[in-house]
Amino acid sequence: MQLAQQTSSMILALRRKADKKVRQPLTKAVIPAQDEKMCEQLKYIADLIKAEVNVKELEIISPDIDMENLVKKIKPNFKTLGKKYGKQMKDIAREMVSFTKEQISEIERNGEYTLSLVSGDVILTVDDVEIYTEDMPGWLVANEGKLTVALDITVTDELYREGIARELVNRIQNIRKSSGYEIVDKIKVEIEKRDEINATVEAFSDYIASQTLANSIALVEQLSDAVELEFDDYVVKIRVEKA
Repeated sequence: MQLAQQTSSMILALRRKADKKVRQPLTKAVIPAQDEKMCEQLKYIADLIKAEVNVKELEIISPDIDMENLVKKIKPNFKTLGKKYGKQMKDIAREMVSFTKEQISEIERNGEYTLSLVSGDVILTVDDVEIYTEDMPGWLVANEGKLTVALDITVTDELYREGIARELVNRIQNIRKSSGYEIVDKIKVEIEKRDEINATVEAFSDYIASQTLANSIALVEQLSDAVELEFDDYVVKIRVEKA
């Protein structure tokens, strides 16, 4: 559960960074597992994470598979290394520039790495370095200790419409609540036509109806006596009545 919470927290942070609301579905998140144990744990909690962060797919990359597009880099933590290896800092920094992904993986996996220098061996711990991952085109990447998460932030037209449908469900449920309707009360919903939402309402009318206990979801030309709701950069008028 701690792994599930950490993973979900990192993906949600990436969503905020990309300004993607949780109700907006995203296609995929990818997590490279450090070892077989982590791989099995992530597979076990994958459905929980997907539901929490609203992604369609959570791909777990096993340790024996190289994710070519995920480029990790490393740099020294001068604050800790300076205290331990002050005279060797220039040599350490020079060597770390050319660290391979295998060397970086060893530090992540074992918690330390022995660097052999002419001036003597240096033991680098995870606290002595900063490991980070470069963002891939269309993706955002985050690192926390041994855990790396990559999130596909590309929103297709289909995903965008599904996000609007989820937003409409939320808004209609709020209207139900503020109107004092009982949980089991059936309703009818009218939505004033707008180019931004017409296709969504038509495609997801069954879904919206099932989630809000609506007998009907109707697009109408014009509404009076309706609730006006602000979306991203436009206003949607909705009327909800007890059926």
